[in-house]
Amino acid sequence: MQTIQRIVYKFREFKTNLGTAIIQVMNLTELNETPFLPPDCSACKQKTLCLPEGLSNEEFVNCSNIVTFNKKIRKGSRLFHAGDPLRFLYIVKLGSVKSSIVTDEGREQVIGFNMSGEMLGIDGIYHGFHTCTATALEDSEVCVMPYEDLEALCGQSPAIDSHVRRLFSREIVLQHHNLLMLGSMSSTERLAAFLLSLSKRFEARGFSRTEFVLRMTRADIGSFLGLKLETISRALSKFTELGLIEIHQKHVHIVNPKGLRSILQEHKRI
Repeated sequence: MQTIQRIVYKFREFKTNLGTAIIQVMNLTELNETPFLPPDCSACKQKTLCLPEGLSNEEFVNCSNIVTFNKKIRKGSRLFHAGDPLRFLYIVKLGSVKSSIVTDEGREQVIGFNMSGEMLGIDGIYHGFHTCTATALEDSEVCVMPYEDLEALCGQSPAIDSHVRRLFSREIVLQHHNLLMLGSMSSTERLAAFLLSLSKRFEARGFSRTEFVLRMTRADIGSFLGLKLETISRALSKFTELGLIEIHQKHVHIVNPKGLRSILQEHKRI
């Protein structure tokens, strides 16, 4: 009899867990998400970009557990839309994502590009809903963290709380850099600063700082820099003629990094 009762109990437990899993998958499907088993952060090549150093074993496990699943996003698909309630924060694991808003005139305005190790979704913290739309520039993958769980974990671990604040601060610094470009630089200076910024970010991820692929379109770059498409094309042609870069479709080779930096030095001397 006891054996039968144990079997019945296990079966009920199995049904409960299965039902919960089905509900979770249904919820994820509504969000256009492809769920996977929780990732192993210890095996991730990008962990140094998004996890703090010096964590205890317990803190590291807690950080890994906060990432409930990975989500793959096809090129052109939306991770979230403006107006969506804040449920998760995301860290780009593979690929790249652009953030954009729609102006009152109905025009898309690109406000940022995120690469591996960078956080997405913090725009929704203030209002409780997202104020921009995040779109994959290529087939990408993100780590998904429930915001409430991350907030609770920060309350338990000063080290994690401090690191999350640094991640938030890094996004603010990037925005300040973008405002500087838009507010005080010429078109050629903006493009030079943009290419050098990409170079630095690729290098931080273990890639070449002089050769990389532009995953965004020239129209996206123009929107981000506040420049027309023709202006972007002319500036790229000028850089090529000056021997600063070589460009073949979306493949960029910075031939003369010092020359690109000199364009910004001219701006600083003004």
